[in-house]
Amino acid sequence: MIQRKETKDWISVSKETHRELFSELDALLRAADRFFNIENLPSAKENLQESNFFDELSAVRDLILRILSVLEVIIPENKKNSYWFQKFAESKFLTDRNRDILRQELYKQDSPEKGLFLLYDSFINLKGLVTDLLKSGEIAYLSYMNIGQILSKEIRENSYFNPFKKDINPEFDMIENQEISDIVKNIRDKDTKKHISLTLLYLFRFLRYLNHIDITTQRTISLNSSLVILMLVRSEIGVFNNYTEKIIPRITQPDLKMLLQSLSYQFSMETKRVYRQELKEILKKKAPRYFRGRIENSHGILKNLAEQSIVQIAQFYKPELSGEDIFTSFVAKTEQSLRLREDIFALHKFLTLVAEKANKQEERLRIFESLRNFMLYFESFTFRLLRYEDYEEFVSFFKEVLLFKKAQIISGDVNRLVEKIHNFRIFLETTLRHIANRAEVRDRSIDMDRVDKTINQYLSGS
Repeated sequence: MIQRKETKDWISVSKETHRELFSELDALLRAADRFFNIENLPSAKENLQESNFFDELSAVRDLILRILSVLEVIIPENKKNSYWFQKFAESKFLTDRNRDILRQELYKQDSPEKGLFLLYDSFINLKGLVTDLLKSGEIAYLSYMNIGQILSKEIRENSYFNPFKKDINPEFDMIENQEISDIVKNIRDKDTKKHISLTLLYLFRFLRYLNHIDITTQRTISLNSSLVILMLVRSEIGVFNNYTEKIIPRITQPDLKMLLQSLSYQFSMETKRVYRQELKEILKKKAPRYFRGRIENSHGILKNLAEQSIVQIAQFYKPELSGEDIFTSFVAKTEQSLRLREDIFALHKFLTLVAEKANKQEERLRIFESLRNFMLYFESFTFRLLRYEDYEEFVSFFKEVLLFKKAQIISGDVNRLVEKIHNFRIFLETTLRHIANRAEVRDRSIDMDRVDKTINQYLSGS
């Protein structure tokens, strides 16, 4: 009797114990499907028929490995042992007829357990197939798409774990913050309540997906899985943008309509930064530091975008609410603009120092090394705060300066560098004027103590 009860309830127990892993499984299965839509991929393919999809399929293999690792945890050890024993017996001892009966029972999917094991079985088989295909080194477009169709079929035909079965899945898609829930409940107009509720659900869903991205690792499997999730977010943002475009004309409150139009514009600009700049051709960049840096920046931009959007909607209905009331690690837009302005001002002062010491070899080298270290910090933490329109200029300048050889600095071959620094300083001055005109910092002065402390910290090498 006890054994029968345990057999019946182990999925429920696992869902309670591993709630986050079931949420991640939902995100990974969605991401696996969306990564085979060419429009979602980070690499431009001018001629699909002649392109090699080896890098894309390698990312898929790592995603499959991540899915299997999640399944390995949420399926109890004794259940996995039974599964592998059955696989062994099936191949070694059973007649074809008995094998048919076993497979038929599994394919019935008359319980969540069978649905989960069917998923496990499918991804084990896909792992072997994809791993063998990758050994060739050349993956044709048609082969890539065929794998995608097989994978998509396995996911969508699963009765219990098909993430596309419902547009909004109440098991995972919810507004858990009580302040936000109360705001939605108190919206009187029925249609407006529906529109705002769904808008917030989409935004919280973005945060849920982003929460399953690991920005602390340099392991290839984790980085590739994170990249595929970012491509899922790209697809979901497309759905979100279509939804906001549809509802904006139906909003009767002018201020609310203006807010939603503003959020739609912000999503348009920020997603261009992520998918046209940060992640552009990322699969061709093999260095783990570069790969991880781009994943981390993209994650930061999208997380900040979703959080800021939620806070702006909440403050429309409850102005006294602060971002920290909703998100513990929230950084207000004002603080972001102040930090960006101070970091750019510090960069401008650094470049001025390099230009002033261009004729003094020892000083020139010391300051240039400090500048490079500051630029690495700026690239890792401040790039994500830049405007879409400014990003390319910063990337181009940073790339040239960071590639400048130490030997060139020592030899005094710095004329070309000094000229580029001069031109970029002018660009920075224009950028600073743009930031100074932002409403949130218009009446705030630059914290010169912080700027000087930052510069001295890098000059002293501490």
